[in-house]
Amino acid sequence: MNDVEMAERLRKQLSFMLELDKMKNLYRQTYVLHEDRKENDAEHSWHLAIMAFLLAEYSNEPVDISHVIKMVLLHDVVEIDAGDTYCYDEEGYKSKPEREERAARRIFGLLPDDQRDEFYALWREFEDSQTPDSRFAAVLDRLQPLLLNYTRDGQSWREHSISKEQVIKRNMQYFTASDELSELIKGIISDAESKGWLKSVSEQ
Repeated sequence: MNDVEMAERLRKQLSFMLELDKMKNLYRQTYVLHEDRKENDAEHSWHLAIMAFLLAEYSNEPVDISHVIKMVLLHDVVEIDAGDTYCYDEEGYKSKPEREERAARRIFGLLPDDQRDEFYALWREFEDSQTPDSRFAAVLDRLQPLLLNYTRDGQSWREHSISKEQVIKRNMQYFTASDELSELIKGIISDAESKGWLKSVSEQ
C-alpha cells in the first residue's frame, strides 16, 4: 500500500469514527441510574461491552469474547440513520429490518472495503442471532435494560404501560444462551410484576 492509498484508508476510517459520535445523541427509552435522563446508544453499547467479559462465564456454550465485544459495540450503529425502535413498538418493528439494512450499507460503506465487509458481517451476525457468540450478545442486550429498568423501579415500563407478557416475549427466545442469566431475567420480571411495575394479564 503506497502513501496515497494509506492516507485514503485513514481518511475513511476517521470519517467512520466521527460518524459514530452521533450515537451519543441517540436516546433510548431506558433511564440511566444516577441522573434523571435516558441513556444514549453509545452508553448502552459500552455497557454491553463491559458485560461481555464480565459475565462470559455464564454462557451455556464457549464463546469468543473479543468477537462478542465487537458485535455489541457495533450492533446499534445503524440507529444513526434508522433511529431507535422501541423494543415493544410492534408497528415500528414492521419497517425496522429495511431501515436498518439501508443504514448498515451507508454507514459501514464509509470504511475501507475490508473493514466495511467485516463490520457489516458482525452486525448481520448479531441480527441473525444464529451463532453462540451472537446469542450470548443478544441475551446481554436484553439483560442490560432490564437491570436498569428494575433498579429504577420500573420507570420506563410504567411510562409505557408494559406488561409482564410483553417482556417475556421479548426475552424468551434467548433463554437458551445462558441458564444463569435467564433465571436472573425471569426473577426480575416476576418481581417487577409483583411490585406493580409491569402490568399483569388481569390489568390488560
